[in-house]
Amino acid sequence: MSVHIRIRYALCTQPIELPVFNPVALDLLQMLAEPYTDIFDVVRTINEDQALAAQVLRMANSPSYMGRNKCETIKSAAIRLGARQITNLAMAASHASLHASENPVVNDIMQDLWLHSHACALGCKSVALNTGQQNLADQAYLAGLLHDIGKLYLLKALERIIHNRELEIVLEKELLRNIFAEMHVEFGCRLMDHWNLPGIYRAIVAHHHDKTFNPDDILLAIVRMVNFNSRNFHLNSYPTQNEAQETVPDASPLYVDEAAWTKMESVMTGSLSIVH
Repeated sequence: MSVHIRIRYALCTQPIELPVFNPVALDLLQMLAEPYTDIFDVVRTINEDQALAAQVLRMANSPSYMGRNKCETIKSAAIRLGARQITNLAMAASHASLHASENPVVNDIMQDLWLHSHACALGCKSVALNTGQQNLADQAYLAGLLHDIGKLYLLKALERIIHNRELEIVLEKELLRNIFAEMHVEFGCRLMDHWNLPGIYRAIVAHHHDKTFNPDDILLAIVRMVNFNSRNFHLNSYPTQNEAQETVPDASPLYVDEAAWTKMESVMTGSLSIVH
């Protein structure tokens, strides 16, 4: 039996309840699925997790998000940013805190994955804001943040498998690159289904590498373009094998002029100033 088949079998027998989402962040995401969200409910929920609240506040005061005045509380940050954006920051803060490992090889990859996901989140929001899709800006941010969630899940699951001695393998970068290429979409979708996350984000996870896609799906077009071009900004150290050979994804549903491109590049490269 090949190594990849043994790895797939071991992964498929793992419980899906691995630490890939903070429960508070998941509650917030479910709130956003409701047509009306009370901003004070959002603030109260974030404050239930002191560590998460501290990270959200730190990110809200970082150069990528900060307004004229520094926010001293989650409430003031939420009032300035709005319920959707403060929830997005909570998801990002939760996401960042999970990209760490005692294994040096895995930790390096997790760090790179976080930088890539966060840069794509900011880049997707920038594209939406500057291509006439302002109504999609907050959704674009979260779609960019979550599109590669399957890679984080695979790393967490493989660490558990090795720790439990269910499989004797060494997690080397080339092996992990191949596993990502073969499995990250599949397992990302399993994770989204398990947590019953909104369908628009599940669709991003499922189709961001497809050769063709529905041209009316503007959100997917944004994520595909930003994800592909993240390598130009040295923010995609682990592209999938077929991604490395792809031509530029069709961005015909969008009109990204030079000014919009420059703004996207600026926010993506500027995201490197926010480390977790």
